[in-house]
Amino acid sequence: MSIKPLLHVVRRSFVVMLVFVGACTLTRETTPPTPSTTTSTRASTAPATSGLIPTAQAQNEEIALTVYNQNLALVRDVRSLALTAGVNEVRFADVAAQIDPTSVHVRSLTNPGNTRILEQNFDYDLVGSQKLLEKYIDKAISVVTDDGTTYEGTLLSAEGDLVLKTENGIVVVRRDAIRQFDFPALPDGLITRPSLVWLVEAQQTGEQDMEVTYMTGGISWRADYVVQLNQDDTQVDLNGWVTLENQSGATYENAKLKLVAGDVNVVQRNMRAMPDVMMMEKAEAPTPQVEERQLFEYHLYDVQRPVTVRNNQTKQIEFTSASGIDVEKIFVYDGAPGLGFYGTPIFDQSYGAFSAPDVNIYLDMENSEENGLGIPLPAGRVRVYKADVDGTLQFVGEDTIDHTPRDERVRLRLGNAFDIVGERRQTNFRRLGDDVVEESFEITIRNHKDEAVEVRVVEHMFRWSEWEITRESDEHTKLDQGTVEWRIDVPANGEATVTYTVRYEF
Repeated sequence: MSIKPLLHVVRRSFVVMLVFVGACTLTRETTPPTPSTTTSTRASTAPATSGLIPTAQAQNEEIALTVYNQNLALVRDVRSLALTAGVNEVRFADVAAQIDPTSVHVRSLTNPGNTRILEQNFDYDLVGSQKLLEKYIDKAISVVTDDGTTYEGTLLSAEGDLVLKTENGIVVVRRDAIRQFDFPALPDGLITRPSLVWLVEAQQTGEQDMEVTYMTGGISWRADYVVQLNQDDTQVDLNGWVTLENQSGATYENAKLKLVAGDVNVVQRNMRAMPDVMMMEKAEAPTPQVEERQLFEYHLYDVQRPVTVRNNQTKQIEFTSASGIDVEKIFVYDGAPGLGFYGTPIFDQSYGAFSAPDVNIYLDMENSEENGLGIPLPAGRVRVYKADVDGTLQFVGEDTIDHTPRDERVRLRLGNAFDIVGERRQTNFRRLGDDVVEESFEITIRNHKDEAVEVRVVEHMFRWSEWEITRESDEHTKLDQGTVEWRIDVPANGEATVTYTVRYEF
């Protein structure tokens, strides 16, 4: 047998479709991909079990999903199974691939007093083309290439290209030229889906509902907000969306979905790594009613209809909306951002003498019922739009917010003002002895707009913790221990200046 025909095969990528069904495994729903390369067996076998222990199939009855902000979810899965009196093996398939097996809790809802879990296992050695090839080293397999040539022999190596020992000698078959693998049987120990397996001791024969709860990684949610600003920048309409991302390795059909907003303390643990590439599906569900309530020291959002959350899917659900929310547009000039006192006296005259030109734009609003809002706002991203003269919406900036309780303020930084520029200049520096430094600054705001604006000028007292402003052109407000602010009116197509002198005593 010759390998020359393989030298003329055109390279192409392929996807492996596995066509095994374990005899003791029941799945919720499977949709196999369209194959371009197939793997088949002449005889399919289920994972090895003791012939003395009957095997029960767990059939899905009810599922509930509670998702946290921290790549974490709690799954409650109820399935019915037929048990015989004595010891049974129960195979609970289609659990999340990123399950934390130590978090699993199992109980019988039908007969809890007379049903006992003797042993629990999590099987995740999933079947795949490479796994099968590794299991068949030194065993006979058959390979069909793209040109229809069949090669049969003993598999010597599956690292990269396949090396077969045939009746005519050693044959090397390029991996990308293979259309189909044929294996005599599915080796013991390989399964098609992650599964929980228990030994269950039942006192009597009959149907039972078994409840399983567990934690899994790979699934998380965040809030995404869409805000539309009115023409004079005084009010906004807001829509809040839950954005749910599921890469846990499982699909949750018609689940009762709850979302917890808050920072829940979780002990870090090593979870199995997710695949390097995930195909994300965008799904916008019809708007359901979402009920918000407090849970412990967090907030819970309860979706009031069943929701299907598919694996490798991004799903959005609207959870709140409000209109006519009063906002204030604020201009802030921080000429030396990032400066601050970090515990060490600073005597270097040039330190902190730089100037940044940007004047930041903020939207500020109160999260109160009186202002048309007044709900707990989960952390997330806020995108702001404004209608152009022709009515089309244009994107004007975005920011993120932390978890924000009702009656707190929300401030969004949208960008830098194009027509307002700041300049900060050190005008004097004196060292008045070994432990006293005096420094002066001049801050100028230039307004190129055809309307007057108010600009909040922010300065940081960065050289030492003990400081005093001894002279100033306008009265300042102390924001915190090391930050002050001046609010100055800048005329249309004009400028305004703030000057001050600060004394540090070390």
